Amino acid sequence: MSKFRIVVTGGAGFIASHVVDTYLAAGHRVAVIDNLSTGSRRNLNPRATFYHTDICDPKKVAVIFKKERPQVVNHHAAQVSVVESVREPLLAVRTNVLGTTNLLQAFTRYGARNGKFIFASTGGAIYGNPTRIPVSETIPPHPLSPYALSKMLAEGVVRFYGEEHGLRYMILRYSNVFGPRQDPHGEAGVVAIFIGLLRRGARPTIFGDGSKTRDYVYVGDVVRANLLALTRGKNETVNVSRGEEVKDARVFETIARALHSNVPVKYAPFRPGEVRRISLSPQRAKRVLGWEPKADFARGIREIVRTL
Repeated sequence: MSKFRIVVTGGAGFIASHVVDTYLAAGHRVAVIDNLSTGSRRNLNPRATFYHTDICDPKKVAVIFKKERPQVVNHHAAQVSVVESVREPLLAVRTNVLGTTNLLQAFTRYGARNGKFIFASTGGAIYGNPTRIPVSETIPPHPLSPYALSKMLAEGVVRFYGEEHGLRYMILRYSNVFGPRQDPHGEAGVVAIFIGLLRRGARPTIFGDGSKTRDYVYVGDVVRANLLALTRGKNETVNVSRGEEVKDARVFETIARALHSNVPVKYAPFRPGEVRRISLSPQRAKRVLGWEPKADFARGIREIVRTL
């Protein structure tokens, strides 16, 4: 594989820090942009060049890109909370749409010719409440929250720059990613939240009756998709998922079993903007990237517990 100069945004966060580690291990040169609003310095790989910068600052982003001259941009920095986006929709739009635009503008100006933009989008939220499951990429987006809407708009910006500037891109629509380094204090990581609470002997909360489903994919599998996307796929949108519905009740039971916990769960009303049922078909990712998930949900939970 050729060695690339890569800029990774959000590289101090959960998923992107694993991506950075894998890119570096493969011999690529990596620069990280992160404002540390949700990321942690503990996740930063010391072999990567770090820029403590907000992607919404176009001047600072331009300076970084002029210096780094990236061949690839892997864009993970985002406002990822559905609940927070309902409270503050402008923050989601500013970060996810304007921030993405700033990066693309700098990339087309200062990036290497024939560069590639890898965009981390959402499959768990962007399709809304689909009538057919698992959902393929041919289903039109139907966002139910400002977060999902902002990701859909950001995808449109990526495609626009691809068409107008000849920029190659890959849009990766993740289902619910889980694994080590996930923030137990963040809304977007129910697995980490449940593990953190049960380890303290506190009762987790399921919003709804336990029947709400998500499609969980282990972070190690997601990282492999990002590695393959460096050289495979052009101007494509693919789901990165297992294609399996997992009920909230099963999430709790699997984690409680792995931790040998007897703490009971409690229930609360469904929250606005949340999808009730979802799973995503991974078939296009298999065709385009040669990617398939390896870790099932229970195995992924065991891997997390093993690292605690």
